[in-house]
Order: sequence, then structure tokens, then C-alpha cells
Amino acid sequence: MRTIGVVTVGRSDFGIYRPVLEAIRQDLALELYLIVSGMHLSPHYGATVQAIEDEGFAVDERVEMLLSSDSPEGVAKSMGLGTIGFAQAYAHSRPDILLVLGDRFEMHAAALAALPFNIPVAHIHGGEVTEGAMDEALRHAITKLSHLHFTSTERYARRVIQLGEEPWRVIVSGAPGLDNLNTVSLLSVTELEKRFGLRIDEPPLLVTFHPVTLEYTQVENQISELLQALDASGYPVIFTLPNADTGNSVIRQKIAAYVGVHLQTAQAVENLGTQGYFSLMKFAAAMVGNSSSGIIEAASFELPVVNIGTRQGGRVSGINVLDVGYDHSEILDGIQRAVSSALRQSLQGMQNSYGDGQAAQRIVSRLREVPLDEKLIIKRFYDLPFTGEGSG
Repeated sequence: MRTIGVVTVGRSDFGIYRPVLEAIRQDLALELYLIVSGMHLSPHYGATVQAIEDEGFAVDERVEMLLSSDSPEGVAKSMGLGTIGFAQAYAHSRPDILLVLGDRFEMHAAALAALPFNIPVAHIHGGEVTEGAMDEALRHAITKLSHLHFTSTERYARRVIQLGEEPWRVIVSGAPGLDNLNTVSLLSVTELEKRFGLRIDEPPLLVTFHPVTLEYTQVENQISELLQALDASGYPVIFTLPNADTGNSVIRQKIAAYVGVHLQTAQAVENLGTQGYFSLMKFAAAMVGNSSSGIIEAASFELPVVNIGTRQGGRVSGINVLDVGYDHSEILDGIQRAVSSALRQSLQGMQNSYGDGQAAQRIVSRLREVPLDEKLIIKRFYDLPFTGEGSG
């Protein structure tokens, strides 16, 4: 039986992973070895490891790595602690293949630590672009540390090959998070209110704003501009709180203060989970912020999205996404366009560019069948055909 080690470091990746985890667990030729780290183990971010266990998944290894500081020094030190922790985990139990996802610094530590062990690494969601975040560099670094690549679109597959990866290593799987749409039963408004302690009298704005890590010195101004626009919009707001990136504490403090003043119209939830998040996307008037969920999943709900700033810059997006700057007037204008009946009507029947909801089976099939041999481990740089002039 082939052991697939899967690294999950926070609520954002676990929801995407879920269909893949289920498919691995149901495959008689594979054994799931779940390694939990990062925000999952931190009470400050909701200790969401409990939610993993509540869903029936056994946690095989826990890797503590997050310091309480969200300063650049604190994040860099957490990366070092993560590399040490994952090395200890692999020395204890070496998976046949390690599966990682996305672009977070915790995930990079897991992939980096696997290198000396010659553990084949499979990476989901490579080749994408997020121009305003340090995740951009981490994602491409994980690509170079990986041996198999599951991309969400053809464009991203070409970009992975452009990074020198051999084409046979690259599989266009689609985004596995969309598989959840086929299996997750959505909650009613009443169920949402009861489970999360919410009040939903009318469709709210669903707001998720993460730090733009290449602009972390501007985070206080950016969140202040967003809150000013939300206040001026007159719409009720439900916030989900940011990840453990540089400057996240400022966003959390500002949101808490805003909710404290707007008790009748604003609410915040640490973690909605996939079911709660999708259910709220179904009822929301629009999404506002800079989350990748607005780029990838929202299109499946025909949900308008006001995408703020540079964090998601460069990603493939649908006609439901309205890109705006950080100024409150631009954000407010985006909200007003997003909630218009004209835009809603124009989105009816739109197709999601990120796949058909069958990604998990493609991923798991490849994990089961790929030979674990020297060809997989020894990577050869793939040069694109040279079309320019000159030498060098």
C-alpha cells in the first residue's frame, strides 16, 4: 500500500483538500497520512485541528511552528521552526509521496524539509500568480521542489513548464475545491444563523481581507479604507478573519473595533468551514476583499466579487470579478456595481474557468499510478524552444 502524506496548515487549504482526502481514504491502494501544522494548531486562529478530527480524519502528525508574532522576523523564524518540525516528522515516518497545496510559508517549509529525504513532492495549484504577496515567490519555489504538478487551468500548466518542469510531470486537474460543490450540502439561512450565531436579515456582503505581504507597511491604511467603504455602502457585513500573514493582527484589531461600533450591521467569524462558507456565498449580495475564493469558487455561485488591490493580481478571473484599488471611493464604486441587478443578470449561466468538479479523481489516480522510481526523483530542466535572436 502506497502512503500519501498530506500537509494541511490552515482552514483555507483544508477545505480545498477535502475531496482529495476522501478519495485517498477510499482508495484501497493508498493510505492517508495526515500531517497538520500552522494555524490549525493555534488557539489564536481557532485551533481548527479539532474540526479536522470532527470530520472523521485521523491526525497522524502535528508540527508546531507558528510564533505569536506576525512581524517579518516572526514569520521568518516560524518558517525555520517549520522546516525543523517537518524534518523530524519525516524522520519519524517517511511517506511515499508528499502532497502539498498552494503557496503559504508553512507549506514551503514542508516541501523544503522533504528535499534531503528524497521524498517525491506533489503540488496542487502551482503556476498561478499573486503579484502583491510573497506567496508568489513561495509558490514558484514549491514548484521547483516538487516532482508532480496538479494545475487548475491550462494556462497555469504552461507556466509550470515555463519554469523548467518536464511536461510529463504536469497534470491539468482543475481546482479540487470545486469538487466540494458536488458533495457539500448547503445550509439554509436559519441553519447558518444557528450554527455560527449570525443574524442574516438580508443578503450581506461577505468580506475577507488578508494582508498584502509585499505591502505590509500599508496594511493599516488599506483596511481603514475598506472599512470606510463598507460603512458608506449601507449593506450588512459578515467578516471572515485573515490568515497568519505579516500584519494580520492589525486587520483583526480594526475589524473587531468596527464590529464593536456597528453591532446591528456587522459580524465577524473566525472560521466558517467549507460548508458554512459556501452556504454564505450562496446568500451573499457580493464578496469583497482579496481572497482567492473570490477568484476560484465564487464563479460557481454566479456571485459578484469586488477584488481589492494587488494580492490576486495576475490570476485568471471571470466576468464576476471587479478589480478595484485601495481607495475607499473605488471600493465603494465596486460594491455598488457588484450589487446591481444588471451585473447579477449578466452572470447567469457563467462557466467557471477552474474546472469541472472532478479534480480529486484525476489527482488521486496519478498519485496511485506514478512509478516511484529514479525518473520521478531526478528532475531534468525542460528548456522551451528558443525563438529569439542572438546568443547567450
